[in-house]
Order: sequence, then structure tokens, then C-alpha cells
Amino acid sequence: MAFPIPPLQDLRPPAWVKPSFPSPDQDPDQSAKSQKSPASSWLPALIPILACLYVGVVILLPALAVVVQAFAKGFGVFLENFNSPELLAALRLTLIATAIAVPCNAIFGLAAATAIARRRFRGKALLLSIIDLPFSISPVVVGLMLVLLYSPSHGIFAGLLQSTGWKIIFSIPGIVLATIIVTFPFMAREVIPLLEEEGWDQEEAARTLGASDWQVFWKVTLPSVRWAALYGLILTTARALGEFGAVSVVSGNIRGETQTLPLFVEDAYKQYNTELAFGAALVLASVAIVSLLLKIGLERLIERDRG
Repeated sequence: MAFPIPPLQDLRPPAWVKPSFPSPDQDPDQSAKSQKSPASSWLPALIPILACLYVGVVILLPALAVVVQAFAKGFGVFLENFNSPELLAALRLTLIATAIAVPCNAIFGLAAATAIARRRFRGKALLLSIIDLPFSISPVVVGLMLVLLYSPSHGIFAGLLQSTGWKIIFSIPGIVLATIIVTFPFMAREVIPLLEEEGWDQEEAARTLGASDWQVFWKVTLPSVRWAALYGLILTTARALGEFGAVSVVSGNIRGETQTLPLFVEDAYKQYNTELAFGAALVLASVAIVSLLLKIGLERLIERDRG
């Protein structure tokens, strides 16, 4: 039995239907350009504009407002603010806490980074978690933990403090401890990735030539991570100078005694001494700008050294 086969018909789509693929006689590049939506042409330019607007509103405008308010009554009034004994005492205490915290964290960070990148031992993951702990805990909680430990009335070590006569809370040692805790991850976290990337071939070669561990550290390890160490020092110093939360809990905010520069800015603003508050804030902003410039310079030096 034979089945009739219907004739094939040349079916063409209607004129209003646009094919999703180019025809054989059409240029593929021309077809792709014709299929681009109008949004795809201005979207690449819109993203940088939105990013610049966001940075301008969140960062640049407040920073500009601080500069304008600091010089609102003239440059002479701005300079007279630095004759305030409370401001000078706050600046002095901030520099003292920074001068103690930064070297301590530099030594700890280099030692921890060398141990983590060059040694195999139990508890390495725990040590890394402890180093990252200040990143995840609020500075106010850090200050509260120090109060619960070293409070002379109800702290865990209250009996020891009373017997020895030491005073940690509401004094300079408490401020230094709080500053050390909130700033100690920066150095280690900057040095560890570079040590892991460099490997230890040069260090092993130096040991086979008779160098001691101390010589290997000073002549091989430290020069290889010098830029990362300087970068960590800049970040640690900037954070130590601007720390507010943990220091506000343990210091007591006693004017002229335990008041750091960030605490002084808040206190002066609450006392409606706006010129003095914005002048001190401008000092902190200047430190941030200097830190940013040093950071950019170090990044260029690192790229040049690698190139």
C-alpha cells in the first residue's frame, strides 16, 4: 500500500517576526549590533557614575563639611584651638597609646605570620581564628570584656589588682590594652599571604649554608615581606589613632586624663564647642589622608618591585 506524501511548502515567517539568528547573507557582527538593547549602550557609563556619586555622598561630602566647619571662623581661630590643654592632653595620650600598641602588634604579627606560614602544628586554624576575632567582634564588646576581666570591683582579676595596687580600667594601661586588641590582626593578615606565596626555598637554602634561624629571619624572611610589613604598620597606626569604641568603655572619658583624641571630638561637640571639635576632627582626617597617600605609594612600590 502506498502512502501519499504531501508536497513540501516554503513556509516563511510573517514580516513582523524578527529572527534570533542572522540569515546567511547578513553580517554576524552587524546582526549582533542591531540586537543590542538601548540599555546596554549607557549601562557601562552609568556604573562608574553611580559609584562616584555614592563615594561622594558617603565620604567626600562629610569630609568636606569637617574642613569647612574647622575653618568657619578663620585660620587664626583654628590655630588658637590647639592651645587648649584638654586637646593637647588628648593628643598626647593618643600618641602614647599608638606608640605602644604599634610595636607590640608589629612583633606579634611578624611572629604569628612566620609561625603560621612556616610551621606545621596543631591549633593553626584556631590561631588564625583568634587573629581574625577583632574583625568580627564589636570594639565596644572588646572594651566590655576588658572591664569584666580587670574591673577593680567585680572583675575576674579584681583580687589580684587590689593586692598589687595596679589600675587598668579608667587608666592608661586599659587604653593601651584596648588599642592593642583591636589593631593586632592587621600586621599578621598582611604578611601571611605574602609568606605563603613566596615559599621557603630561600630560607632552606640559607639554613643549608649555615645561617641560624635569627639570621634567616633578618636577612631572608623580613626583606622578602618588607612592603607587606610596612603596609600592615600603616593600617595598624591609622586604626590605633582613630579607635573609639573599645577605648570609650575602658577609659572612663575623663577630660585631660583618660580622654583620647576621638573621645575629645565627641565630648567637645556635645559641649557645643563646635570649632574645637571640628579642629580635632580635622587632625584625625589629616592622619587618614596621610595614611591613604602612604598606602597608595606602597602599592606602587610593590608593583614596581614585582615588575
